[in-house]
Amino acid sequence: MRFILISALFIGIVIALAVSLSEEDFDKGVAAAQRGDFATALKVWRPLAEEGHAVAQKNLGVMYYHGDGVAKDDKKAAYWYALAAEQGVAAAQYNLGLMYASGEGVAQDDKQAVKWYRLAAEQEHRNARYNLASMYYKGEGVAQDHKESAYWSRLAAEQGHAAAQYNLGLMYAEGEGVAQDHTEAVKWYRKAADQGVAAAQNKLGVMYENGTGVAQDNKEAIKWYRLAAEQGHIRAQYNLSVMHANGEAAAQDGKHAVNKWYSEAAEQGDADAQYNLGLMYDHGLGVAPDTKEAVKWYRLAAEQGHEEAQYQLGVVYDNGKGVAKDTVLAYMWFNIGAANGDELGAKNRDLIVKQMTSQEIEKAKVMASTCMESNYQNCGN
Repeated sequence: MRFILISALFIGIVIALAVSLSEEDFDKGVAAAQRGDFATALKVWRPLAEEGHAVAQKNLGVMYYHGDGVAKDDKKAAYWYALAAEQGVAAAQYNLGLMYASGEGVAQDDKQAVKWYRLAAEQEHRNARYNLASMYYKGEGVAQDHKESAYWSRLAAEQGHAAAQYNLGLMYAEGEGVAQDHTEAVKWYRKAADQGVAAAQNKLGVMYENGTGVAQDNKEAIKWYRLAAEQGHIRAQYNLSVMHANGEAAAQDGKHAVNKWYSEAAEQGDADAQYNLGLMYDHGLGVAPDTKEAVKWYRLAAEQGHEEAQYQLGVVYDNGKGVAKDTVLAYMWFNIGAANGDELGAKNRDLIVKQMTSQEIEKAKVMASTCMESNYQNCGN
């Protein structure tokens, strides 16, 4: 399971209560910043920051980080964040943690990032809690500890952090840091899905399709797949297209949906979708037969290591469908498919040798080796 990348959002300028003359001045800076007059805000806040006003220090950090009213300067941003962080301003602690994690304005240091995330997290800063969970999960700046990761993920998730909700769902589904519990996984996927997290919507669709942690319900599965697919989630597009191909969703979306969703996923690089789109063009399933299009999609999937697509490329080269007949290339793709576990590839490779000379066989073996060693970038075609 992979955590969503650490957020790069920096906490914006906050409004403090006017409790003294300096606070009244501070609020004048807030009003100026809110109307976009950063020069006035800077003029008001800098003296306060230099006198030790913690939130003014944090706000100067924000201004220097974003270049609002000043030239962008990550080192000065880190300087002011550090002063505010030392005084316990949670937003400054979080922002300083981000800077240490990314190496902006300071030397990159995961341990320092963890230190500042933790201080902010202990003040209930939900983004800091999420990032601290990520550091524990990946073992960055701290010993890897999935239980600690789950602990901080839960705290952030309970505060409504969508990515933390999704990650907590993953941890329950996979039994990482918590006892495996598919019902809990569904609960947290749903919370994230309701906030529009496409990956969570897809996972929730999977749970409904398989009846895992929830009663099996194809209509609900289709609903969640579609929501994710419409956001461009590749796997959801593929999953939705499979349900259409199996006739489980045709009544809702019409006959052309199979091609639509396979095409969407294939165009974004999903190897399974590319392979299935190849089959559709190869056999005229829902589209006009087009062997050249079939070969195009088989090749794209094959070059991602899809063994069935590699076998199909062997077939088209053996038969001369959509390409010039070439037994050497046919053998090469059959051999590659066989090496990746495709049984039909192995059988057809052993049959095609009867049509080939020993020199052709040796050439095909060398080409197969070159193709695989180049990660399918140099495959003789």
